[in-house]
Amino acid sequence: MDDATSEDDQAIADGVAALAAKLKTTAECAQMEINALGKGRGDIAIASRKRAIELRAIEFGSDDEVERECLEAVFAYEECLRVKNGRRTNASRTWPAIRRDGVIKAVDDIVQRKTESAGYALLAQMGLGDYAFEAVVLRHPERFTAEAVAQSIERMEPGR
Repeated sequence: MDDATSEDDQAIADGVAALAAKLKTTAECAQMEINALGKGRGDIAIASRKRAIELRAIEFGSDDEVERECLEAVFAYEECLRVKNGRRTNASRTWPAIRRDGVIKAVDDIVQRKTESAGYALLAQMGLGDYAFEAVVLRHPERFTAEAVAQSIERMEPGR
């Protein structure tokens, strides 16, 4: 790919990101996603979906950046479930753990499991692996146990 094409692709990606950033409600995001898919613009649909995930996490109310990223991961998983099941589906085992243990501890415990969660696999399959709990752990290792960090490194290894 030459530099001009690369610059054009970056300009398009920046424009899509700027468009999505203007969306103020999850309803606006959903409508933009529908419109984009109808016009064959998967890039805009994905950006709209990501913005909806971000807005849901903001609406949840955490001021802590790491907790917000963890919440985005839960909402991204629920979005994947919605697409997969054709209806809204809650992360039924994750929310009770968050209520019981708090966001960081719940994520730490989930990531430490030897078998990968259904959420990890589904997010990776749908191209949203950057929302996986493991990705959050690796972006903020100082907030999680050494075991969770090690398991995240192993799970996110390229070629797995």
